[in-house]
Amino acid sequence: MSSEKIGLKIYNLAKEIWSYPRSLTGKGNVKTLQRFAKICPNLNIKYVRSGQKFYDWKIPDEWNVKEAYIIDPNGKKICDFSKNNLHLVGYSTPIDKIISLKDLKPHLHTLKNQKNAIPYVTSYYLKNWGFCLSQNQKNKLKEGKYRVKINSTLKKGKLHYGEILIKGKIKKEIFLSTYICHPSLANNEISGMTLGIFLSNWINKLKNKRYSYRIIFIPETIGSIMYISKNLKKLKKNVDAGFNITCVGDERSYSYLPSKYGNTLSDKIILHVLKYGVKNFNKYKWVDRGGDERQYCSAGVDLPVATLMRTKYGEYKEYHTSLDKLGTVVTAKGLGESFNIYTKIIEALENNNKLKFKIFCEPFLSKRNIYPTIHDAPNSEIMITADMLRHILSYADGNNDLIDIANLLDLPIWKLYPYIEILKKNKLIKYFYEN
Repeated sequence: MSSEKIGLKIYNLAKEIWSYPRSLTGKGNVKTLQRFAKICPNLNIKYVRSGQKFYDWKIPDEWNVKEAYIIDPNGKKICDFSKNNLHLVGYSTPIDKIISLKDLKPHLHTLKNQKNAIPYVTSYYLKNWGFCLSQNQKNKLKEGKYRVKINSTLKKGKLHYGEILIKGKIKKEIFLSTYICHPSLANNEISGMTLGIFLSNWINKLKNKRYSYRIIFIPETIGSIMYISKNLKKLKKNVDAGFNITCVGDERSYSYLPSKYGNTLSDKIILHVLKYGVKNFNKYKWVDRGGDERQYCSAGVDLPVATLMRTKYGEYKEYHTSLDKLGTVVTAKGLGESFNIYTKIIEALENNNKLKFKIFCEPFLSKRNIYPTIHDAPNSEIMITADMLRHILSYADGNNDLIDIANLLDLPIWKLYPYIEILKKNKLIKYFYEN
């Protein structure tokens, strides 16, 4: 499927789930996961209960909202949650009372440097309430009495998350993680979760998969901490490479944020695919982290997880505001291009392996019909092929994987796939399945 077609499919799903009221917990998350399960039926919807402890953290109460708004002195409804779910501070406690503008203002959140934007604000772990609006809207508020109504519930419940396990020939896994906790924010986070479910479906259909794949859809921070706590031993044993998928929907430059030391297979393959697959990209340092790579690479966890994005979170002006929209920040083209980059990464991982020769010294290629018997056409296709086969064999000493060899030859790994097939067919190399 072309990047345009898959990008449009992802974009249309993003439009469909745009208004679902997602947070750390609640019905919006469940509705999102249920929709994803229709695309990828082997997605398992799981949960942990409020109050459960995972390392230094505790699962919060479940939060749901029926309605929330403010009625101004003229009887006009403003900051209506049903119109834009960014209007309500995440995890706001219930309230229904008449207050003055003076008492209301401490509970109103704006961005003074982006006067037309509604900010995204949360208060997950400290009970509070509040509304978000643009600075221009706030400037128009008149003195008088305001009715504030938040019909929300905060009670013992469940934190839901999704998990997909796709088994391959070996137990070694590729780990993919993305967020489901943010509401109407296109690049952060809707782009990651929608691309993630279509990528899962694509992996499902891959034939002769070598790796197994573990894909999770979680609320940020608390979700990854919970998941690590429940699965750390298994993850450390099985995961060869991992990727945190977020902010993948715009058309700006790609961004790479490394694992803690930048020396994992994940780092190596991202850098390789970006070098040969895109025109330019931004390379960040570990100290620039801010997503769930923080948890996956934290001391004692140390999983091989890196983050590949378009514009990095926090580095674009629309981030965490109502300006982070579909059609302006996030486009079908941007989503399609990012999907293609991730499929290139998966294909590279599937084809990557340590290679070792099966014959000492240079093999006799002519008797295998992969070297010319008459040497009068140095630029012929068979000579070019033979030269490339010998180049690959020279590096196939059991120490280099295919990405290493591609880097040494200054070629994209996907250019070597047909030559590897020739070498395998002629029994000139063997694979090592360990990494």
